[in-house]
Amino acid sequence: MNLFLHGATLALACFFIINLVVSALVMTSAASATRQPRTTSPAFWFAIRLLPAALAWSFVVMVFVPSYWRYEPRDTAEGFDIALTACALAAVVMIAFAGARGVSAWWRANRRARLWMRTSTPIDLGTRGVPACVVDADPAVIALVGVLRPRMLVTRGLIEALTEEELAACVAHELGHSRAWDNLKRLAMRAAPDLLPATETARSIERRWASAAEYVADRMCGDATPATRCALASALVKVARLTPSDSIVAEPISTLIGGGDIASRVRVLLDDATAVPARDRRPLGWLGAAIAVGALVPAYGPLLRVVHEATEVLVQALP
Repeated sequence: MNLFLHGATLALACFFIINLVVSALVMTSAASATRQPRTTSPAFWFAIRLLPAALAWSFVVMVFVPSYWRYEPRDTAEGFDIALTACALAAVVMIAFAGARGVSAWWRANRRARLWMRTSTPIDLGTRGVPACVVDADPAVIALVGVLRPRMLVTRGLIEALTEEELAACVAHELGHSRAWDNLKRLAMRAAPDLLPATETARSIERRWASAAEYVADRMCGDATPATRCALASALVKVARLTPSDSIVAEPISTLIGGGDIASRVRVLLDDATAVPARDRRPLGWLGAAIAVGALVPAYGPLLRVVHEATEVLVQALP
């Protein structure tokens, strides 16, 4: 039992230390990145936001735990160092608070969706597998609710305010959010166990991600013909006028004007030079990842031993 408790303490302490270091690096690098011209890649900001938790979890699960299990003597009774135990407790608190943030965000989004659904009526909007409903609520809004099984909700006032072409463009925009799993990404950022939520850096990164995600959903609108892009630009202006700024949804729910500067989005939609979709670079990314994994496999065994020896040195050095 002492072996498992000691290993769990070291794993949690390792998670906290790596998380702390990477969070500090993210805060330093993000401060300069946010001053640069706006990027239209939500994947960049999403990766930056999840980097501390992702690196910490990956190292603990894929490196530290196998190293500890393989090289830690079974017949050696070790005590619990004060510093490492404090780091482990800090990691537990951090993970608990992250879970509470995620549950709270999911609950608020679910409560808002239930309120909207009380006056809902199914409607055919050509959403291809995503159920759509019209609701009687203020203000005028079109929203994609739900994380794993999304639904599209449109207020009756919005349907009355938009033309058929504008409504179709808005529906295509929200389907873009659905295909990108943006609601799940919003929830993942909210529930990431790291030290960033207490800083302005996290809010800045999440705003930049939301803005970039809106630009991408705009580009995914329909077949991106000039008529479709003009219809979406017109709808953006109308919805922005109908929706007070203090009523924009902040939960893991995607709305038409949930991010990005409306004037900038309209200019991009009306600019023919930006109408050509960017080349999909995902195959190159997967190829690069496969090459990197293949190169690291031979070094995995020696890495486990080095990590165990470094851990022993750290344990002996700390109080």
